[in-house]
Amino acid sequence: MAMMEKIPAADIIQKIPGGKIFLATSEAVLKWGKSNSLWPMTFGLACCAFEMMAAGASRFDIDRFGSGVFRASPRQCDVMIVAGTICVKMNDCIKRLFAQMPEPKYVIAMGNCAISGGIFYHDTYSVTKGTDALGIPVDVYIPGCPPRPENLLLGIMKLQEKIRKEKHATK
Repeated sequence: MAMMEKIPAADIIQKIPGGKIFLATSEAVLKWGKSNSLWPMTFGLACCAFEMMAAGASRFDIDRFGSGVFRASPRQCDVMIVAGTICVKMNDCIKRLFAQMPEPKYVIAMGNCAISGGIFYHDTYSVTKGTDALGIPVDVYIPGCPPRPENLLLGIMKLQEKIRKEKHATK
């Protein structure tokens, strides 16, 4: 029985692709994990919802960013994507869904209507003038009418970047 040779750590590291050592704080690793496992709510209001659905299709593949698990229950979500025109009758529903989401929670306003009322700002009394008007804090704005799926992917990347840069809240 031959005795096992001691292999220096440098030899093992060279076998790892890239051959680099990765050093990080546990907080940075947790933030990286949180930012790459966002669970958006299935919540489309108007034409922007079609672009949100397209972002989940194979051509754009939102799963590459860890955000492909669209949930129907707000209790399982941490991202609300408000996609489309917010009618006044939906105000209470949106507020209730946002309140039911567990902390930490994030909001993406997708499309001109979700940001500021869009083309209906001056002509219609039944349209809310943006998600901010409901008292819901928006983390990322995605302009366009409707914005392309690539824009939603960019918005998700911006949200991931914001999550990675968050300061740890101590209470």
